Amino acid sequence: MTNQTDMKHLNRCVELAAQALESGNPPFASVLVDEAGTVRFEDHNQIVGGDDTQHPEFAIARWAAANMTPEERTTATVYTSGEHCPMCAAAHGWVGLGRIVYASSSKQLVAWLQDMQAPLPPVATLPITSVVPDAQVEGPFAEQAAAIHELHKRFQGISK
Repeated sequence: MTNQTDMKHLNRCVELAAQALESGNPPFASVLVDEAGTVRFEDHNQIVGGDDTQHPEFAIARWAAANMTPEERTTATVYTSGEHCPMCAAAHGWVGLGRIVYASSSKQLVAWLQDMQAPLPPVATLPITSVVPDAQVEGPFAEQAAAIHELHKRFQGISK
């Protein structure tokens, strides 16, 4: 169940997604928080260089595998601006990360892109639990999803 701490971390994801946009990247961002509530890693999309696998959720999975014990990973929470794509969901599952809290859903993203007549992702947009059946997920959240929607509109050149 979400609480004020969760909202704080989701709001940080929105801030980082705005930074992604400012650097020319699509507005996606994530934060990894351990069981004690310490932010261990945060990142935003880094695909502007041409590597479309440079998603923040994937970076979190790689970082967690290298820097956290399996037990620490299972009790950690990943906060993210958008529901994981299948690649990132698989990475999350393979390294054994815990709970995922997302601001906006894949379903919302597809609807937004269609409304903006923007290209859809080249990979199917699936719910995380279609890729990682036992994943503990929470989201979307209206306030943060609305902010992410605005960032996607800016990325597509629709609004300021």
